[in-house]
Amino acid sequence: MKIFGIAGWSGSGKTTLLVRLIPALTGRGIEVATIKHTHHNPAVGDDESRTLAAAGASEVMMASPRRFALINEFHGAEEPPLDQLTTRFAGIDLLLIEGFKWAPHPKLEVWAPDLGKPMLAPSEPSVVAMASDLPVPHVALPRFHRDDVAGISDFIVGYCRLGQG
Repeated sequence: MKIFGIAGWSGSGKTTLLVRLIPALTGRGIEVATIKHTHHNPAVGDDESRTLAAAGASEVMMASPRRFALINEFHGAEEPPLDQLTTRFAGIDLLLIEGFKWAPHPKLEVWAPDLGKPMLAPSEPSVVAMASDLPVPHVALPRFHRDDVAGISDFIVGYCRLGQG
């Protein structure tokens, strides 16, 4: 399994890019899974699953004929580190990670200068490429327009050596 990230500040377009990248990658026969970091309280499942988790269950799985979802409640424990979360995935080719700006896996930074936030790339060595609609000053990394899904997917496939054994 290869791991590659999409990072940037909130509102930069990370999720929008991922929603477009996933079908471009799966269309090449690449099995993709994702981990998305959020600062919000993720609500997965129905009221019953949330009720079971709130009652104290550490994990709640909801299963149906079409899918299952596994919810892990921390009940006051600290959020697990990314490397622990990645061990839950098996049988896929590429794990795309949204967020986790400072984790050491290679990542593409989605940068939107209008947000007024600094670029990660100058100080974060795990950023290996940029996606921005404007020129990126003083950064000698491959740069893609945020809408260049084909170019970004080509880059990820090449960088991760997917399909090369």
